[in-house]
Amino acid sequence: PERPTLGNTDYAFEMAISNIRYGEGVTKEIGMDLQNLGARRVCLMTDKNLSKLPPVNAVLNSLAKYGINFQMYDNVRVEPTDQSFLDAIQFAKKGDFDAYVAVGGGSVMDTCKAANLYAASPSSEFLDYVNAPIGKGKPVTVPLKPLIAVPTTSGTGSETTGVAIFDFKELKVKTGIASRSIKPTLGIIDPLHTLSMPERIVANSGFDVLCHALESYTALPYNERSPCPSNPIDRPAYQGSNPVSDVWALHALRIVAKYLKRAIRNPEDREARANMHLASAFAGIGFGNAGVHLCHGMSYPISGLVKTYKPKDYNVDHSLVPHGLSVVLTSPAVFAFTAQIHPERHLEAAEILGADIRTARIKDAGLILADTLRKFLFDLNVDDGLAAIGYSKADIPALVKGTLPQERVTKLSPRPQTEEDLSALFEASMKLY
Repeated sequence: PERPTLGNTDYAFEMAISNIRYGEGVTKEIGMDLQNLGARRVCLMTDKNLSKLPPVNAVLNSLAKYGINFQMYDNVRVEPTDQSFLDAIQFAKKGDFDAYVAVGGGSVMDTCKAANLYAASPSSEFLDYVNAPIGKGKPVTVPLKPLIAVPTTSGTGSETTGVAIFDFKELKVKTGIASRSIKPTLGIIDPLHTLSMPERIVANSGFDVLCHALESYTALPYNERSPCPSNPIDRPAYQGSNPVSDVWALHALRIVAKYLKRAIRNPEDREARANMHLASAFAGIGFGNAGVHLCHGMSYPISGLVKTYKPKDYNVDHSLVPHGLSVVLTSPAVFAFTAQIHPERHLEAAEILGADIRTARIKDAGLILADTLRKFLFDLNVDDGLAAIGYSKADIPALVKGTLPQERVTKLSPRPQTEEDLSALFEASMKLY
């Protein structure tokens, strides 16, 4: 078939999400789910910290109760790398599993998605499915095994999406795999798991929800994205903002505005933590179909080029910038920049987050949203910009260079950006307050 010409934009969007089940204590059903699937050999993935905590324990109890035969892989790296993905893939290939269970945050769920994909496609090279231009970005045509995701953070929404993100060490940049085929079969959203999250993990994962909602709501509209695919298999998972994703993004933003501060400040506030757990999935449904844009595109080199920063509350043996933190630090600068396109959406977001917009002028939408975000972050004692996590002006060229390959997301910014624009955005994010 002839390729559509580049001027033509898409005319349709698609809604793809995992089945999700929500309820306090619902993890106890997982053994029955695996039984219902007829699973004989199950791969259980988690990380070293979680393997000793109640969420994994709840899963193990259910597997034991229903006599499920499983092998546990607890070597998932927090903020995974290509190498840590490959180790998990190796384990999955050897185990010849017929179902997967991921218990953890985005790092665990994403690692498990990748393991499932490459075990199902054993002759593929690792870069075959990695997003272009870093990898080949091939469409997934092999059938995958069922994957049940049990999120233990309230952040990535990875239990609903077909995206798996990792640090590509050699290039010092995050990239990933994006395909509807890798999304979990079922997300088990059990708010009891949020009770084992330390304060900073609640905060940083909550910032990811905040940016998922804001970015997907302000992304380039789906019918302005080009090219229009000649075959639906080529329509990207990240399609641009659309009427269905908008509903989920706005609702998630309302929950964040109401509950995030409470969830961070009081670990015993079960209502707030349960609502943030749901908001994470809601925002996942929104961005999993609309996509994210500049906060995420710029966050990938911010985490990839980390020097010595080690966050409070994260029990890790390597320096890392938590994903939600790397995303939110650029948000004031980014939304000040994008607001000239669809300012009314930026103003609406600011209002949901508590700004008084009764006398606001539409042309000030970006500044108002940026100020609202700064105040929000200041109230939650977030590090004062990129400088506080170890970056300086001298790092800006490397940060820009690491953002350029992130076309899958940067092209969804409603406002196109030059390298100079990106430099200015990083510079404006060095200090927030």
